[in-house]
Amino acid sequence: MNKIWIGTNWKMTKTIAEGIDFTKELKKISNAITSDLQLFIIPSHTSLVPIKELTTSSDIFLGAQNMHWEDSGAYTGEISPRMLAEIGIDMIELGHSERRQYFNETDAAINKKVHAALKYSMKPLICIGENIEQKKQQISKETLAAQLKVCLQGVSMEQAKEVLIAYEPVWAIGEQGVPADAGYVANIHDFLRHTLEVLFAEVGRDIPILYGGSVNHDNFLEYIDLENVNGLFIGRAAWNIDSFQEILKKLELHLESEASQVL
Repeated sequence: MNKIWIGTNWKMTKTIAEGIDFTKELKKISNAITSDLQLFIIPSHTSLVPIKELTTSSDIFLGAQNMHWEDSGAYTGEISPRMLAEIGIDMIELGHSERRQYFNETDAAINKKVHAALKYSMKPLICIGENIEQKKQQISKETLAAQLKVCLQGVSMEQAKEVLIAYEPVWAIGEQGVPADAGYVANIHDFLRHTLEVLFAEVGRDIPILYGGSVNHDNFLEYIDLENVNGLFIGRAAWNIDSFQEILKKLELHLESEASQVL
């Protein structure tokens, strides 16, 4: 597992024009990156077609924020995996805490979407995380293990190679989120790695586990240095292209410094 995944979900923020401007600048930044970073952006559905035209000639992965599991049907307001595959989407964000909280999305529903994404050769980025009450009750690991097991039910060893996991503690995300201590993140990611190795003995060690939860300029290097953190899912700190570029530049310098020390 060599790539470090760095990306952001724009949620319901950018217009098509704003998204295009951001992506044009990110392409320039991406072309100058020498480290083994895999950049990705996840816009609103309305922006996917024009932004795909820009990312096609780049190394940037394009994701969608959600989808239905059926190929077609009487599901007003939904988008099917077949429609997203037609655009050429690379990855699908599934199970974000806001989808779970506001739209009552369950792990069983997410599991159906995971299989639909894999059917159409799109990488499922599965979001998991415990809320503050579960943390206080000291059942974070039990909660996360259950989410993983249900969301990944029926996924084969070969299919698991295409899966990404994003650990986003619900209490740490959003405007009122409290950044998690690096030690806590390390402990949880080690547990998630062990769980994945139990579920997928042959490939569990190679499934990328990203961390997201009030990632910012002050803490992102602490997180990325942790053994089982294979990338960062950044929120507000990556919505402004200058801010995102600053993070990427610091990360590149950090990785180059680490590489030189190994040599």
